Amino acid sequence: MTDIQFAHPEYLYLLLLVVPAIVWYIFYHNRTQPDLKVPTVSQLTEVRNGIRNYLRHIPFALRMLTGIALILVLARPQSTNRWSDESVEGIDIMLALDISGSMLAADFSPNRIEASKDVAIEFVSGRPNDRIGLVLFGGESFTQCPLTTDHAVLINLIQKVNVGIVEDQSTAIGLGLANAIKRLKESTGRSRVVILVTDGMNNAGSIDPYTAADIARTFGVRLYTIGVGTRGMAPVPFQDRYGNIYYQQAEVEIDEEMLGEIARLTDGEYFRATNNQKLREIYDQINNLETTKIDVRQYSRKYEEFRIFGIWALSFLMLEIIIRNAYLRSIV
Repeated sequence: MTDIQFAHPEYLYLLLLVVPAIVWYIFYHNRTQPDLKVPTVSQLTEVRNGIRNYLRHIPFALRMLTGIALILVLARPQSTNRWSDESVEGIDIMLALDISGSMLAADFSPNRIEASKDVAIEFVSGRPNDRIGLVLFGGESFTQCPLTTDHAVLINLIQKVNVGIVEDQSTAIGLGLANAIKRLKESTGRSRVVILVTDGMNNAGSIDPYTAADIARTFGVRLYTIGVGTRGMAPVPFQDRYGNIYYQQAEVEIDEEMLGEIARLTDGEYFRATNNQKLREIYDQINNLETTKIDVRQYSRKYEEFRIFGIWALSFLMLEIIIRNAYLRSIV
């Protein structure tokens, strides 16, 4: 047993009691008076010490070992955390999520952005062996989370996403794609995928979506594009000069031709989600992607090691009882 630490090391100070216990035993043993008195010991000098004479100290030694083991149990020994390298099946995926103002439209429940977040979290939770990252884009784009296997952190970041992080409420689809592709460019995985979720048209940014798709094809990145929004009109929130929020019907404009073309350029696919259930079904289809082996470095958890010391304590105690009652029985 190596790399052991104690949860309650203060109990180890009790081991200092072993020293006075040994001193007391030696002092008590030397002062012990014989119970058998004889007129002369001349004939007894030739009697050799039997094995029981040596065994009489074993019960005390076993009792000390029992006490030491119990103290170690109280101190709660634990194996220390350590890094472990292992290979698992998975692919590298970047989620590119539109956070422009139109994502607050209420044609999804409760709105497009919240529905997209909920389904994305379900998708991440269902792929524990994949490296997944998150890119957000509106009028500009930034990486919210790089590729990671720590899905708890990623899910927490997805939950905190909201419209308004980017002040410019235009939609830079090409810039968002380019940012996601950049994160996958150095990936060593055989399969690299970008899942783009948007409800609008590219009207901002210095990179055209078609240019981003060409870059993706060059690096072997496959694009899956999802247009979110009902067909026709949808209730979109507006704010008046007094800060009041009200909903107004607005036409849903999604550049499906562009989204479909950039997906085909990379051997991907375009989907249209018109409600929460359809969006969930689309993610289920994407969930059938192929997998490939990746190397993951994980941090192992702590493990309690006190049980072995408890077993030792019980073994020492039982052995003392057996020796004392079977081989060293005394006549009172």
